[in-house]
Amino acid sequence: MNKIKKGLKAIGLICKHPYLLNAVINDEQVRKEEVVRRYGLSDGLPVVEIQDLIPDFAEKASPYAYLSGATMPIDIALLRAIARRQHAQHYFEIGTWRGESVANVAQVVPQCTTLNLSPEEIVALSQNVQYANLHAFFSKNLDNVTQLYGNTKTFDFSPYYQQCDMVFVDGDHHYEMVKQDTENAFKLLRDENAVIVWHDYALDPETVRWNVLLAILDGTPKEKRRFLYHVSNTLCAVYIPESLPTKRLVPYEEPEKYFDITIETRLCGE
Repeated sequence: MNKIKKGLKAIGLICKHPYLLNAVINDEQVRKEEVVRRYGLSDGLPVVEIQDLIPDFAEKASPYAYLSGATMPIDIALLRAIARRQHAQHYFEIGTWRGESVANVAQVVPQCTTLNLSPEEIVALSQNVQYANLHAFFSKNLDNVTQLYGNTKTFDFSPYYQQCDMVFVDGDHHYEMVKQDTENAFKLLRDENAVIVWHDYALDPETVRWNVLLAILDGTPKEKRRFLYHVSNTLCAVYIPESLPTKRLVPYEEPEKYFDITIETRLCGE
């Protein structure tokens, strides 16, 4: 009887406030059930160990601010390592916060392009001028970084179709936007060796973000889905058109490896 009452109450609330339906549809458990039903991936993407993807993995992350909203250092190091591995010549990034990721990749890739909302759009959405001004803080003065402005809902990507060796998707993380950004990312790839990296595929290295995974799967061409992987110890999913050794994700697994980390502080402008 209590369940019936709760059900009727929920229906009444949704009828009164239709926007609440989005919360139900986007609920992580609902998205997981949809992923399992449609794709059979009850554990998320197959996991490729970082050392199998990048043998002798050893990279730095600099610059890195250790402030809110930043990509994890290992994710930035992964971007650098994949760029080296693929001998990337043109890197395209969707979503640039302080510019830490592209500033790192720009050290190993000769041509980098980033796309972000304009400062005016950011102010309109956030009502925070300082937040808008911080975008591209680390990358805006780099000679090999071209900063584009626009909303990926309407931006014309066609001049960049088949021009990029590596694409990093780190924009709006709602389902509809991740799916659309994924579809656009595949159009940007230069050839069969080009790769895509998605940030925030996971909430932490052992917890899948099912909303993002469903969007990635729905936005990826069917014949290419077998080359989607979760890179161990990171929040990143990757599209790398190679058959790689994998394992299933097992949360709270006993560590098989550890990382040596050295942290040094530098003043901005040094």
